[in-house]
Amino acid sequence: MLHIYCPFCREERDEEEFSYAGEAHIQRPLDPESLSDEEWGDYLFFRTNAKGIHHEMWYHIAGCRRYFNVTRDTLSYQILESYLISQQPGVRAKQTASAEQGEQPNAN
Repeated sequence: MLHIYCPFCREERDEEEFSYAGEAHIQRPLDPESLSDEEWGDYLFFRTNAKGIHHEMWYHIAGCRRYFNVTRDTLSYQILESYLISQQPGVRAKQTASAEQGEQPNAN
């Protein structure tokens, strides 16, 4: 079981008190009506699904009922940090191989 630190309650609690809310730092398109169906589908359904360090959004259901972000290693399940949605992570995920080869990564 994961033990998640809530930055609002300022305490670590069991995973059962939280709900995973998806990948963190996903930018909503500025003009969604101008997107093609394929572009809209990519925004709605395709995520990084990283192997290793990943930024996630969590919701504290049984506590403060607020959203916050967590940086977690998906291989070891180790939680590296918890931080407010308005903040940037202190631990950065590695860039994908395509980004290292000069391609533009998805805007997250």
